[in-house]
Amino acid sequence: MTRSIKPEEFINLKDNTAALLDIRRDDDYKSSNEIVPGAVWYDPTKIDEWMDAVPKEGQVVIYCVRGGGVSNSVVDRLQADGINAQFIEGGIEGLKDAGGEVVQK
Repeated sequence: MTRSIKPEEFINLKDNTAALLDIRRDDDYKSSNEIVPGAVWYDPTKIDEWMDAVPKEGQVVIYCVRGGGVSNSVVDRLQADGINAQFIEGGIEGLKDAGGEVVQK
C-alpha cells in the first residue's frame, strides 16, 4: 500500500476519496482557521476512540500540518488495520502550496 499521495494527485482525485481526515494535533487545529473542504478533524492522540469511524472500504486520505510524524504514525495505524490510507505529502501546507482548496472553518 502506498503511504503518501502528492498534493497534485489529491487535487485530481479528491471527489473519489471515501474519507478525508484532518489529523492535526489539537493545538495546531485550534490555532488554524483553515480546513480542507470535506475533512473531518480527529485528534491523533485519541486514535483508539475514533478508529471504528474510519471507512474500511475505499480510499482514506489524511493530512496534518506538514505531512511529518503525525501523518506517518496515523497512516501506519490505519494501514495496519487494513484501511487503504495515505497522507498528503507536505500536509495542509503542501496542499495550499500546490493550489489546493482550503476554506475557513
